[in-house]
Amino acid sequence: MSKPPPEKAPATPEELREQVEHTRTELGHTVEALAAKADVKARAGEKATEVKEQAGAKATEVKEQAAAKATEVKEQAAAKTEQLKAKAAEAVHQVQDRVPEPVRDKAAQARTKAAEAVHQVQDRAPEPVREKAAQGARVARDHRALLLAAAAGIAVVWLARRGSKA
Repeated sequence: MSKPPPEKAPATPEELREQVEHTRTELGHTVEALAAKADVKARAGEKATEVKEQAGAKATEVKEQAAAKATEVKEQAAAKTEQLKAKAAEAVHQVQDRVPEPVRDKAAQARTKAAEAVHQVQDRAPEPVREKAAQGARVARDHRALLLAAAAGIAVVWLARRGSKA
């Protein structure tokens, strides 16, 4: 059988007071913990704050990822644009090299005549027509390589058909 616990010496009143005070303090902490667990509104608020902070962090992360991806796509588009410009310029040079000298001379004469005609029309045209013409000229200048490639292509086709008829 088990032995009864050894008996302690009778506590002094001062020790009893300390034990009571210690027990009160522990009981106070226990009551506070239970009250905190029972305060559903406060716990829900804490959880809501935690979720809000997590959502904010995730939103920031997604925003940074989107910005990085946008920058990457923009850089890729710029690189592709440069490649296409280089290919178009190369195609223009190849076509220009294949165009016979008489055709180039005719093209130069046509450009000169066109420039003279433009000046005459500009002097006589009303203002709204001049504005539209200037806008068209800007578009043509912005797409000069494409227009030159198209003109050279037309010249090659014309020469090929002309050669096959002869």
